[in-house]
Amino acid sequence: CAMSSELLVDVGDDSATAQLGQLKLTTIEDQQWPADESYLSKSDVSQQFDASSPHLPWDHPFYDIARHQIIEVAGDDNFGRKVIVFNACRMPPQHQLDHHKLLMYLKGTLDQYVESDYTLIYFHHGLTSENKPSLSWVRDAYREFDRKYKKNIKALYIVHPTMFIKTLLILFKPIISFKFGRKINYVSYLSELEDVVKCDQLVIPSRVREYDNKLRASLKPTTQPPMSPPHSPPLPSQVFGVPLTLLRQRDPDGDPVPVVMRDTVGFLSEQGLEIEGIFRRSANVTLVKEVQLRYNSGMSSDQMEDVHLAAVILKTFLRELPEPLLTYQLYNDIVNFACNEIQVTVMKTLVESLPEENYASLRYLITFLAQVSANSEVNKMTNSNLAVVFGPNLLWGRDNAMSLSAIGPINNFTRTLLDQQHLVFQSPRAQQESER
Repeated sequence: CAMSSELLVDVGDDSATAQLGQLKLTTIEDQQWPADESYLSKSDVSQQFDASSPHLPWDHPFYDIARHQIIEVAGDDNFGRKVIVFNACRMPPQHQLDHHKLLMYLKGTLDQYVESDYTLIYFHHGLTSENKPSLSWVRDAYREFDRKYKKNIKALYIVHPTMFIKTLLILFKPIISFKFGRKINYVSYLSELEDVVKCDQLVIPSRVREYDNKLRASLKPTTQPPMSPPHSPPLPSQVFGVPLTLLRQRDPDGDPVPVVMRDTVGFLSEQGLEIEGIFRRSANVTLVKEVQLRYNSGMSSDQMEDVHLAAVILKTFLRELPEPLLTYQLYNDIVNFACNEIQVTVMKTLVESLPEENYASLRYLITFLAQVSANSEVNKMTNSNLAVVFGPNLLWGRDNAMSLSAIGPINNFTRTLLDQQHLVFQSPRAQQESER
């Protein structure tokens, strides 16, 4: 019920509170918790931040929260909105978790995205009488999550809802605003999420997948929900989800910058530099799919028509690359990147180690984003704001999802790259002349 705390106008010590406290959360068999593969103890995490894992060092103030991986960020959904995931099954028993810190950790994650359209996915399975937050915690959460957190949330998906969560929302239906009530969606099976987000980019806990399989197995064959659609084989002219090297080989001119990037950046440079909130708004998913299909079918997208559609297409292209633009090879170096007096030298060395197609595409993108930032008085997109939007689309771990501890360094690297782009991408000859 952690996610539902945003929906409450007030929670007092009344009869509703008493009813909620008595609600049965799970069956006995649900409470037999198998050890999740992602649960780590302090002895499992080294004192130094290990970039191959999304965990904070043991002496970090939020270590005890981050190590459970209750909260994750999973790129963008099919509408171009950032996805925040809350895993109830990863919450340990109440006495083992500082719920106030959990609330602050959740706020810290949302703080980075509340100025943009975003989606919440709440995996409810695994919330039991032993690990559910207290009603006083729900009250605290209500007080903490003010209007700025609610304004740009476009959808809340409650996956595998139980009678507990449904009853809670029914009890407070009279005081949930109609506008917010329309954002709440129940998702009975994981396959239904495919309409919202590519499930491959979600690190769904094994016990949630197992529970979903049990639900399916208990149904009669005639009532089986559709399985997740199989991945269709790539078209001969496929553009999205294709390596940059292959796209360059197909390009008539051998241009290392993919045509999707050239088209969207060209359009946005002409039409979008003064649009407030560029890259923060979502787009119609049908239109996004239509544009993707045109590109994948070998047709050019004649006219994007809409700035926010072009912005989402650009982010989608980057996110669907088989390997992030900044590459897995640089992941460790980037999450451990430190701001200091030699940061430009270090950053320049890292960037220049990229494959030629990645380097050229990154330079092309960053040069454009510097133009966007130059108009930040009008469009409100400073380097810091752009880093929050593009950081997770330029680099992610091999498991795709990211915890708060990995997002900070990645966004910091992206912001510094934008700040110093004129030096980082300076040609050797120009650099030699500047040093004279």
